[in-house]
Amino acid sequence: MDPTKLCMIGKPVDTAGEFPVTLAVSTKEKIACVTNAGAKAGVACARFSGRSGLDTMDTLRPFALGQSTPPVGPTNGPADTFFNEDETVLLTTVKGDPAVNNTGFLSAFPVSGGAVSTQETRSSPAGTAVLFGTVNIPGTSNLLATDASFGAAIMSLDAQNRGTVKATAKIADQKATCWATVSSATGTGFVTDVAANHLVEIDLGTGAIINVLDLNNGNPGMIDLQAAGQFIYALSPGNATVPSAVTVFDVSGGQGSAKQIQNFNPVGVSANAMGMAVSM
Repeated sequence: MDPTKLCMIGKPVDTAGEFPVTLAVSTKEKIACVTNAGAKAGVACARFSGRSGLDTMDTLRPFALGQSTPPVGPTNGPADTFFNEDETVLLTTVKGDPAVNNTGFLSAFPVSGGAVSTQETRSSPAGTAVLFGTVNIPGTSNLLATDASFGAAIMSLDAQNRGTVKATAKIADQKATCWATVSSATGTGFVTDVAANHLVEIDLGTGAIINVLDLNNGNPGMIDLQAAGQFIYALSPGNATVPSAVTVFDVSGGQGSAKQIQNFNPVGVSANAMGMAVSM
């Protein structure tokens, strides 16, 4: 199968909202969930199959944020939707707005019997304000969550699916730390910043900053990133004067060893690139 040659299975379905921004897929439960920002903010889910594609989305589980469509941002809106490691909980980070004392939160919906519940648990982990990109820490119930107001946090989920901060990583020169990944090669986390062109490595137990790799490749910053084997791939979205780019890092030397080995401009990608995936 050639991952560069995509073909649609089934037909597109309505997401039950007006401004979809993030999605999550459970391969275990065969469920796909899409979260909308805007005036009809919330998350809806559908079953899927490899033969027929997506079923119709179910009920919108609303987030009453008082937004418009399109939303005014980047604060006060859904950020990242994902399933926990064992795919028994659907989680969404929702950004607050510190300027107006609007607290963000972590939304959790249990998953059981091939369906996502409509009964939500919300928590606002102490010290967080603008929760954004989040990843599971393998082998634990913990999460590495970015927070654009200070850097990143290690959070845990309790039995009621409430989030609690275990440790924080306050990045001194950060501007908008918003994306995260975990590398199996180093056993550490990495976060990026759309407005500060650096790769920051974080200890997943203590939250200590292991390394800050400042880059001089001409990119304005980086957003989505993925760890794969001995490498980390990070997307730079570009802007009006700088094209989108993908930066590749070698982390084969273990913790603290990250080094840039490639920076290239993908052909046919505009300066509005927003997401990236790695096929292994």
